Order: sequence, then structure tokens, then C-alpha cells
Amino acid sequence: MATSFKFADRKKRSLLEGVTEGIAIRILSGDLMENSAIPSEQELSQQLGISRATIREAIKLLTSKGLLESIPKVGTMVRPRSNWNALDPQVLTWMTSSSDPDVLLEQFLQLRRSIEPMACALAARNATEEQRQQLTTLIEEMSKASERSDTTACHEADLQFHSVIFQASGNLFYIPFANLLQSAYSSFFHHSLASRSIGLKDHRHILDAILARDPERAYHQSAEMLKTAQFPAS
Repeated sequence: MATSFKFADRKKRSLLEGVTEGIAIRILSGDLMENSAIPSEQELSQQLGISRATIREAIKLLTSKGLLESIPKVGTMVRPRSNWNALDPQVLTWMTSSSDPDVLLEQFLQLRRSIEPMACALAARNATEEQRQQLTTLIEEMSKASERSDTTACHEADLQFHSVIFQASGNLFYIPFANLLQSAYSSFFHHSLASRSIGLKDHRHILDAILARDPERAYHQSAEMLKTAQFPAS
């Protein structure tokens, strides 16, 4: 194969991380096509000037995330997109570096529309007093950050607000999304921050419904907010 590989250009990372990300970005960007073979361990070792053991570990990591598959007597193949673990935090980070962010933003928004209103309804029913206080505090932080035009702090509070809602749902299958979606929120919130607004009023409506223990209203307010949203940080 004529293509050459290189390390991902990021500071303060291990050799293994750099190699793994370099290969991942080639896959996620479509540079390495689905069902195609990547260079052998020996070829990659020679191209990158590193040990085959490091290459082997990188391939093992990418295999665990659904991007690669080692087939005996054939080689290491790029798996179809349907097998990629898109909610894996590392894969999400790689995707935002290798794909059109706007396309990913729209797809992520579709996911939010399908699950977040129900998470808000469940939070209205199941949130503990501590979680209700957390949500109230985060809204206050968002408001103060907005007043001083601190966009980053405002979005960080927004990030935590949505995370707490999933935690407060009380649903064992929703709770992991508090961590998985936090990675997605974090990646997308830092894409063109200046072009997006938080929609503090909409968030207050959701909070009011949760505090009132009104699941139907919480669901409706979340769905309304997401209906007109163009980006995840609506």
C-alpha cells in the first residue's frame, strides 16, 4: 500500500496514543475505506519508525472500538461504519477531528431529540433533593456566566446541567449516558462556541418543571427546546 501514516499532531501524549489516533483519523475521515486492508504491522513499523509491539497495541485498541478487525491469512481490515462504537469517548473525539462537525452535530441532535425529553420527564419524577439543588445551582452559574459574557463557563455549566438530568432519571439504562453523552456534549460545545447561544430561558422552563415534579411538562419543555435547535448546545 502506497499510503503513508504519521503520528497525530498533539502535545503531551504517549507514543501509543499518537499512533492510535493517527490510524483512527485515517479511518474515520474515509481516507481508509470500509472493508479495506491497512498496512501490515511490519509496514507501519517501518513507516513510523516504532516497534511492532506498539503497532500491535494500537490495532488491538482500535479493534476493541469496532474500527478494525484482524482476519487470519487476510490481514487487518477496516470494519463497516455500522460496527464503530460512535459513543466511545475516544472515538467521539477522533470523529470531531476527522469529520465535518456540522454533520456530526445534526446527527447528535437527532439522538438528543429521541432520548432527552424522556430523561427530563424521569428526572422530574425521580430526582433527589440534592440533584434538584445541583440543577438549580447550575442554572444560576449559567446565568452569571452569561451576564459576564463568559461563553466557556456558560457552556460548561450547560454541559453539567444535561449530565445531571440523565443521572437524575433513575433509569439504569439512561444513567450511563450521563458519562457517554458528556463526551459528545464536551466535543460539540467547543465547536464554534461564539456562533451558539445557551437558550437560558428554555433551560429554566425545564428546571421549573423538574422542580415541580411535573414529568409531562418536563418532557414537553425539553422537546420544544430541541425542536428548534440547530446545535446540541441549544
